[in-house]
Amino acid sequence: MIEVVGYRGARVGVLGLGRSGLAAARALVASGADVTVWDDTPGARAAAEAEGLQVAPLSGDLMAALAVLVVSPGIPHLYPQPNPVIAEALRKGVPVDNDIGLFFGSMGAGWDRFDRVPRVIAVTGSNGKSTTSALIHHVLTASGRDSQLAGNIGRGVLDIDPPGDGALVVLELSSYQTELARALTPDVAVFTNLSPDHLDRHAGHGGYFAAKRRLFAEGGPDRAVIGVDEVEGQFIANQLSMGRDDDRVIRVASGGKAPDVGWHVLAKKGFLSEWRKGRQVASIDLREIAGLPGAHNHQNACAAYAAARAVGLAPREIEAALRSFEGLPHRSQHVGDINGVRYVNDSKATNVDAALQALRAFPRVRWVCGGLMKEGGLDALHPALDHVVKAYVIGREAQAFALQIQDVEAEICTTMEVAVARATAEAEPGDVVLLAPAAASFDQYDNFEKRGEDFSAQVAKLMR
Repeated sequence: MIEVVGYRGARVGVLGLGRSGLAAARALVASGADVTVWDDTPGARAAAEAEGLQVAPLSGDLMAALAVLVVSPGIPHLYPQPNPVIAEALRKGVPVDNDIGLFFGSMGAGWDRFDRVPRVIAVTGSNGKSTTSALIHHVLTASGRDSQLAGNIGRGVLDIDPPGDGALVVLELSSYQTELARALTPDVAVFTNLSPDHLDRHAGHGGYFAAKRRLFAEGGPDRAVIGVDEVEGQFIANQLSMGRDDDRVIRVASGGKAPDVGWHVLAKKGFLSEWRKGRQVASIDLREIAGLPGAHNHQNACAAYAAARAVGLAPREIEAALRSFEGLPHRSQHVGDINGVRYVNDSKATNVDAALQALRAFPRVRWVCGGLMKEGGLDALHPALDHVVKAYVIGREAQAFALQIQDVEAEICTTMEVAVARATAEAEPGDVVLLAPAAASFDQYDNFEKRGEDFSAQVAKLMR
């Protein structure tokens, strides 16, 4: 558990009692703060009381007495409108922070005892940040480095063990987390890419980008790894760099023209190549790495490779670690084979861009898709629809979803059970039955993990 610095004896409120909220409350109590917690869900409040936490509404005199209000990432703090508790904190001048801000604000304490100070690698972006974060952590641990993975993946950031001498902490950070954190000081910051997502929480695309950009603008990382396939990444890289040969910025590109700069990592036709000062210094064939299928995962591999290089790993040890990576659940996860047909669970493809990349990874796809559609429609999927043999649409909006898929045969299945059964009945050897919903899960499932688990369970049932 991380010791939270600066709040010993102070009154602190924690709003939201999910994984990160509970971890923050426990760490604050252990650090000597007088903590009061609240959640709108009765079950969450009862669980907090059962473990001895003080539970009470965060309002009135209690709110006015708080030194800080710590907010869980799922709770709106600005758009589309602040949660009422946060709105009261804003009116009364109570500082609002989250567990990420507490972590960075506390990490520098006591570092004089280390011969080699711990370092933090923080990863953000729209798509691929979970795989990239997990891959960086895997590369570090496989290469014998002391590493922990936390944030938006794995453990709550304040729940990790205090890092030791020369250790590394890898954080996946969502836009919800980077937008609110009062301290953001990673040693290495990674930006994967940007595509429209969570636009209601950020009042549009510009607000969403601004939330991501805070990790770099506010944090001032020693090294930055920036995906430059989109103009937003090019802008961040330009803002951070003092010139074409500034080695503090490593640009990552995939598929297109290589950046005309001193240090970059390029994914093209299944190969990763590293370039420094106009000279290629390393190359890795990614095509046969089972845990990294498709061009989108090759981009993730480039970002992870660059981050590992930024903390001193050699190309050969990074390559060896990449080859042992098995992938993450619900992200291009191979869940089985039936009669020559491969089944892949990419339930994390909750937006159009992520689904586009998943479809492009396979030549013949039986596509299980649908759910709660996001803003912008499905037009951006058209470049990959030539990979789709047929779509099997699930969700309460299945009919409306199917109407937006042009030039592809679509069957309204509504449920996962029917979709997987119909795709299996019609699939031919060499086909891939792919769950890549291009939509949120909340119309039928609590989260994308539950949706992916249902897909995997239906496949397992057919394999018996």
